[in-house]
Amino acid sequence: MSSEEKFFEREKGILIVISGPSCAGKGTVCRIVRENRPEIRLSISETTRSPRNYEVPGKDYFFVTKEEFKQRIEQGKYLEYATVYDNYYGTPKDYVENLLEEGYDVILEIDIQGAAKVRENYKEGIYIFIAPPSMKELRRRIEMRGTESAEQMEMRLSCAYDEMTNADDYSYIVINQDKNVAAHQVESIITAEKCRTERLKNKVNDILGR
Repeated sequence: MSSEEKFFEREKGILIVISGPSCAGKGTVCRIVRENRPEIRLSISETTRSPRNYEVPGKDYFFVTKEEFKQRIEQGKYLEYATVYDNYYGTPKDYVENLLEEGYDVILEIDIQGAAKVRENYKEGIYIFIAPPSMKELRRRIEMRGTESAEQMEMRLSCAYDEMTNADDYSYIVINQDKNVAAHQVESIITAEKCRTERLKNKVNDILGR
C-alpha cells in the first residue's frame, strides 16, 4: 500500500450506544440521524422468537433457535443479551465488530441495562443518554400514546425516574426538547468524536512521514 493509499484508508468506525427512558424520543432521534447520515449503520439484534409477517431476516432481526443462542452465549458471542417473554434477544459481537472494522459507524439503540453490559465489553464506544426536558413532558408524551392505564402510567414514570439516575454513566447527555435539535446534537457528538486526537494521530504521523 502506497503512503497516499494508506492516508486515505478508511478509519475504524465508532460504536454509538444510545439509551434513555421510554418516550424520551431516542428512536425518533436515531431515525433522523440515520436519514441525515445514511452511511451510519444500525445494529441488528439476534432473537429466538418467530419472525412476524412484515419482518425481513437479516434486516429487522437475525432469527436463530434457542439452542443456537445458548451456544453463542457460552462462546461469548454477544455484546449483551436479555430474556423477554421466554425469548432471547442479543447484540451479536461479530456483526458489530465487522462493521466497525470496515469503517462504518454503528448505532446501537438499547435500554439502560443493555448499555451497561455493552460498556463492560466495549469501553471505547460513545455512550449517549437521551433525556426528556422534564418529567412533566415525559408524562405528556406517554399520555399521547394512549396505551397505558393510570396504574401503568405511574409504573412507567417511576421506572423512567430510576433510569434517569443512570444518566451520569454516559459520555454525553442530550435533552430532547426538539427532535431535530436533539438529532443535530447527536450528529455533532459523532463528528467531534471522529476528530479526537487518539483517532487521528496516526494520520498526522503519515503526513509527517513518520
